[in-house]
Amino acid sequence: MSEQTDVQVNQLDTESQNPESTREAQLKELFPEAVTEGTGAIDFDKLRELLGEHINTGKERYAFTWPGKHEAIRQSQTPSTATLRPLKEKSVDWDTTENLYIEGDNLEVLKLLQRSYHGQVDMIYIDPPYNTGNDFVYKDSFGDTIENYREQTGQEHSSNPETNGRFHSNWLNMMYPRLRLARELLALTGVIFISIDDHEAKNLRSICDEIFGENNFVDTVIWEKRYSPQNAAQWFSENHDYILVYAKNKETWKPNLLSRTSEMNARYTNRDNDSRGPWKAVDSTAQAGHGTDSQFYKLTLPSGRVVEPPSGRCWVYTKPRMEEMIADNRVWFGEDGNNMPALKRFLSEVKQGTAPQTIWKYTEVGHNQEGKKELKLFFPENVPFDTPKPTRLIRRMLNIATDKNSLVMDFFSGSATTADAVMQANQKDDGQRRYILVQIPEETTSGYGTLCDIGEERIRRAARNLTEEQADANQPTLEETEPAYLDTGFRVFALDSSNLKSDEYTPGQELDIDLVKRDRTNEDLLFEVMLRWGLDLSLPVETKECNGYEYLSVAEGELVCCMNDGLTVDVIERIVSTDDKPRRVFIPDHVFGEQNNLKLNIVDALRRASSEGQEIELRTV
Repeated sequence: MSEQTDVQVNQLDTESQNPESTREAQLKELFPEAVTEGTGAIDFDKLRELLGEHINTGKERYAFTWPGKHEAIRQSQTPSTATLRPLKEKSVDWDTTENLYIEGDNLEVLKLLQRSYHGQVDMIYIDPPYNTGNDFVYKDSFGDTIENYREQTGQEHSSNPETNGRFHSNWLNMMYPRLRLARELLALTGVIFISIDDHEAKNLRSICDEIFGENNFVDTVIWEKRYSPQNAAQWFSENHDYILVYAKNKETWKPNLLSRTSEMNARYTNRDNDSRGPWKAVDSTAQAGHGTDSQFYKLTLPSGRVVEPPSGRCWVYTKPRMEEMIADNRVWFGEDGNNMPALKRFLSEVKQGTAPQTIWKYTEVGHNQEGKKELKLFFPENVPFDTPKPTRLIRRMLNIATDKNSLVMDFFSGSATTADAVMQANQKDDGQRRYILVQIPEETTSGYGTLCDIGEERIRRAARNLTEEQADANQPTLEETEPAYLDTGFRVFALDSSNLKSDEYTPGQELDIDLVKRDRTNEDLLFEVMLRWGLDLSLPVETKECNGYEYLSVAEGELVCCMNDGLTVDVIERIVSTDDKPRRVFIPDHVFGEQNNLKLNIVDALRRASSEGQEIELRTV
């Protein structure tokens, strides 16, 4: 801000949102009596008094801890000063897509997304390193996180050998802050699926109980990941992995029913050509201990034979009700009318879906070999993924946990199977699901570049296949309809240091009023402003012109950024009155320059517009 003017304008936040501030606000709202007058801090002695018997004051209590846990918690609480820079050249359908692919350390990215996506993600799936001793484990430092990130991306491989004395601790220190931040992004009706094997399943369950709450544990799914045994195994052939499922709030999350399989429906036949369609025979008796006297009686079959329930059983229905069922042709006595009665359960009357089960067979959701075959279709050469997940596995999760408009996230995205699965799901039900994928750009030796290069190319190739399939399926017919829009694009962003200078100026040094780094573009700064203001990164962006002045408009005035020199009061008045009618305006200080009255007059113009019912928030930096 220029030193020659007293005009006060709100400064843009230069750090990511700390999830702890949200929790603090919630505490203050729930317990206003515990807020200290003057400082606004929480008086924990008063809070204990208000909570009364709900406070655990015992000296001995169950706790799960490990070396570095306190630092891991602090990692999740430390705001990020980094940003996400747009990479248009790597993106597909930049102007229209609502999908995001982010290159960077997922810890920093999860921090940066807090304002824009807090409480908005419907489903998260992650397939993190299993900590087998050879796989990659992020080595978070507690200093300069961007420098740490740059150091990591320069490594081809960073393993965590089992001989390391902090073997489990390293893995827990990596996972804990990421899961803690991920929980904040979940919607109240959201759910997270986490793939894991025996190496860390127990520890993962413990930290998830702590982060999500033991009462929000939904279930552990057993996924059959191999179709044949490994005969070379030293002990047992491990044919399964686990998928831990936690809800943000188990009371508000309910899984969708899964579609009935053809095998399930094949059990229903129509042996007597009933007009109500296929049916299957079910037992007409129940345990005698649950019956009343009216459920014990003799029944005459169509053949004339008289029968009674077997020993220890009673009829399901009373005699009058049973006679009604027989009259309605809902009881089957066999082809010759001499069999014990069976009730007819019609397919048309059963639920057209089934509750998800905890054992997922490879015949239903695929196995690792299927995942490899899918990648081979896109990459004939070898790719560095030993155990890629099949799209059918992720599709099962999408069927359980999403609707047509859900936001899906995967911050260990690997080969981008989740993006492929989301596109397939949208193609099947004309959905508009969106995804956010995050992957660290680790170098590979495959010839395809980084893991991000592989993931992005997999999405492009999978999209081409789906587009071709959709074109074939939408051939003109007598009832020609417009095919549903399938979003196969994605915006690519890269984690980087802030676009703003953080130099310390010494007394007497000339102040550089332009705080934006010289190698950064207006669009770079625009998306940092969107992050700091909490706007969706997929919102449409337009370059507009007013009286010869060029500016950027997000979502038709949700945000207007005037970052070029030459801004005048007339331009601002025109923008806020007849063009965009913005809710937010960003003008960096260098645009005001040394013109003392320009800032004052622009602030006045925005205040006048706000006083006329058009609330406008102005920020600068």
